[in-house]
Amino acid sequence: MPRELQFQVTPEVAAQPELLQQHVARLMHVGVKDIQHVIVRKRSIDARQRAIKINIKANVYFQGEAITEEEVRLPDYPNVAHKTPIIIVGAGPAGLFAALQLIELGLKPIVIERGKDVRGRRRDLKAINRDHVVDEDSNYCFGEGGAGTYSDGKLYTRSKKRGDVDRILRLLVGFGASPEILVEAHPHIGTNKLPQIIQDIREAIIHFGGEVLFESRVTDILVTHGEVQGVELHNGQRLQAKKLILATGHSARDIFELLHRKKILIEAKPFALGVRAEHPQSLIDQIQYSCDFRGEFLPPAPYAIVKQVNGRGMYSFCMCPGGVIAPCATSPGEVVTNGWSPSKRDQATANSGIVVELRLEDFKPFAKFGPLAGMEFQKDIEQRAFLLAGQTQKVPAQRMVDFSQKKVSAEIPKTSYVPGTTSVELGEVFPTFLTQIMREGFVQFGKSMKGYFTNDAILHAPESRTSSPVRIPRDPITLEHLQIKGLYPCGEGAGYAGGIISAAIDGEKCALKIAESIP
Repeated sequence: MPRELQFQVTPEVAAQPELLQQHVARLMHVGVKDIQHVIVRKRSIDARQRAIKINIKANVYFQGEAITEEEVRLPDYPNVAHKTPIIIVGAGPAGLFAALQLIELGLKPIVIERGKDVRGRRRDLKAINRDHVVDEDSNYCFGEGGAGTYSDGKLYTRSKKRGDVDRILRLLVGFGASPEILVEAHPHIGTNKLPQIIQDIREAIIHFGGEVLFESRVTDILVTHGEVQGVELHNGQRLQAKKLILATGHSARDIFELLHRKKILIEAKPFALGVRAEHPQSLIDQIQYSCDFRGEFLPPAPYAIVKQVNGRGMYSFCMCPGGVIAPCATSPGEVVTNGWSPSKRDQATANSGIVVELRLEDFKPFAKFGPLAGMEFQKDIEQRAFLLAGQTQKVPAQRMVDFSQKKVSAEIPKTSYVPGTTSVELGEVFPTFLTQIMREGFVQFGKSMKGYFTNDAILHAPESRTSSPVRIPRDPITLEHLQIKGLYPCGEGAGYAGGIISAAIDGEKCALKIAESIP
């Protein structure tokens, strides 16, 4: 049996197996040759003190002991080609992991995705970045893998109570992700590596009898006497099924409008909105690691910060060390920002959404839209930003100190946002209450993170797709819609998840409930 050990070491020791083994030998008062193997189970960074340490949890095997490292294997999926069909709308993490779970349970998933496969999406992403052309069905938000595929691939979640996080991580490893995601406290796959993993998941779904339909936008949900009968696609094709998982993501405004038009119950949901701030990564490293130079053994530093400003939470969101800012509009006539990092996080800049919590009363100017009021509030800001920046995919931008002092920046340096920026006083983009909170909030951020409040930081507006502005209510036990039998609102778009892992868990939960409901 291995000995389980928890300890701290320097980054240099943690990064080199020989040094790590020597350290363990000293801790256990044995010779280095007495130790056969040290397997790190969990790793995290402790940067609270000036001398940075790495927290390690490891299993130590002595010479002669059998090493019992559990192999990560995929479930033994059956072929479900002729089993009961279940429609899944959306091929993001909620939809894909729902499909895998259905196959495991002996049911046939039919995944319907409005966008293209992961390879086909690349041409449309290039068109947004280089030509300022937005394809409403294929972009950073829509397409195989959903928003996470090309907008970072963070796997960290605080929502442990929602389900088995480790199961999702192990499935990802089974489909090709690095086993390191099982070890790191804040696992991350990277936008450059996710597409192949997503493609392998899709191929498994098809191999075991499921179906995946691309470029197939749902235009109607067929309901008779309060029960789901299937869906109609944009080309008029109808697909029949008694169970439907609706996992369309937080930006599928046409689906929210469809539900509202059909008088299927939805409700406005609070969300958060703000800007995406970009700093030099070297500056964030200096702030977080309290050193002039990070060195080769520490990763690019992340940060997380929360403040209460005028009674509202203002906080960092989806922070991307060594990353870039991307254009994430889903319709012409709007601009939206998001961020991502490659697996090595080796870009020169760090960026993060800096957002303010919104409340339902903030949407009162859009009350005539009923449950879509929050969505229209969101849309209004995105469209205003589009007009102010020049009616392309350029975004309004301002230096951070200039923003807090209400000064139009004389010039904006080149940032990682490829379509470009236009110098704008960002107070013109946002409602007054939101602008005031952010102006004051950045000053407070600078007091907590010395050096953060600087004109070397460029604010890009808006960061507006933090979560869905709509919730599709469901029964907390059966997970069915409160009004429509056989409809299972799922994932981030329905208001029940907030990232890749929590969305995948919710997809699995909906699949399990469907299986329980079928005699």
